[in-house]
This record gives sequence, C-alpha cells and structure tokens, in this order.
Amino acid sequence: MVLVLVIGDLHIPTLTHDLPAKFKKLLVPGKIGQIICTGNVCDKETYDYLRTIAPEIHVVRGEFDDNTHFPLSLTIPHQSLRIGAVHGQQIVPAGDADMLAALARQMDVDVLISGGTHRFEAFEFEGRFFVNPGSATGAWSGLWNGDATPSFALMDVQGPVIVTYVYQLVEGEVKVDKVEYRRPDPPREAQTHDAGAGAAARTEVPAGW
Repeated sequence: MVLVLVIGDLHIPTLTHDLPAKFKKLLVPGKIGQIICTGNVCDKETYDYLRTIAPEIHVVRGEFDDNTHFPLSLTIPHQSLRIGAVHGQQIVPAGDADMLAALARQMDVDVLISGGTHRFEAFEFEGRFFVNPGSATGAWSGLWNGDATPSFALMDVQGPVIVTYVYQLVEGEVKVDKVEYRRPDPPREAQTHDAGAGAAARTEVPAGW
C-alpha cells in the first residue's frame, strides 16, 4: 500500500499567498509516501515545503513554473499499475475526456493525472482512471473567470485498486469524498520505463534551484 498525495496549481505567490491552513494541518510528514504534482508550483519555497511532506516527489511543469527542469510529462510505475502525469497544456479543449484518453493511450498508462483546469475530477473512461486534483489553493482560473474551490487528492494504491480521497475546502470546512478504481481484468502487462530511474533522480532538488 502506498499513499500518494496528488496536488497542483498552487500558484504561490503569483495568484495567492499560501495553502489553506486547514489543508496544512492534514498534510503532515510521515504519512504520505509520494507526491505527484501537476505543476504551477511557481516558487522554490513551495517546492521545498512539499519536499517536507513526503520522501519522494514528482513534479511536471506548468505554464507558470520558472523551473524548466521540471519535465512536461512523467510515467511512474506502481507495481502492476502505470501512473502518468502531465500539467494539461497538451489537452485541448482543457479537461476533454477524449483527449485525455488519447494521451493516456499514447503514454501507455492505467492512470493519468492532469491539472490546469483548477477543478477536481476523478472518473473512469475506456478502462483507465483520470484524476485532476484541482487547485490546492483555490487560485483564480481564467477558464471559469473566478476563484476555484481549493482541493487536493490522496490516492491509496493497493495493487490493482486505487481508492482516491478528494479533499475540498467548502465554506471554510474540509469536505472529503471517495472514488474507487479497479484496473480491468485481464491486467495490462507492467512495462519497463526509463521514468523509473528518472523518478528517483527527480526526488532531488532540480538543477537551477
């Protein structure tokens, strides 16, 4: 079992000053094994804060990230599952299910994590699972012409099953919902991918920071 924090679109300090205090109380070190971030971390201080939460962190580059060493996409093996991550610039129109499915097929992943829309989504489509953690800070989005509901997700990876808990800050209170995905049988063969070795390297501070 691995507990994975899925978070992104923080936009600190460009659009907001910090994570909600009630989220910070939940994100304590020692419980989360891995972080997958959909980008738009924006500053080094926020990245360093995320590194205190989990020993392993993977970040893809958003359009407002200054650090060009963040990759545009990642593939992260989880036993028999393959999890892909992108910020979402590749998806036009933003959040489109057919385009997400096409990218998931191209990346050959069971789960595709993406951001950019600042709205949480978790759904199964064509036998694959798609997660968008939304904006952890509720940063303003031009797509919806307003502030978003702050949100992040925790994925409990248990072999071929992923139980996803979404945390949303609604009217000052944290609301939690659950979505479960089970990879269809027969299982897709796990494939060797060079992101495995690269992933370990990316747990270090990227060059340039």
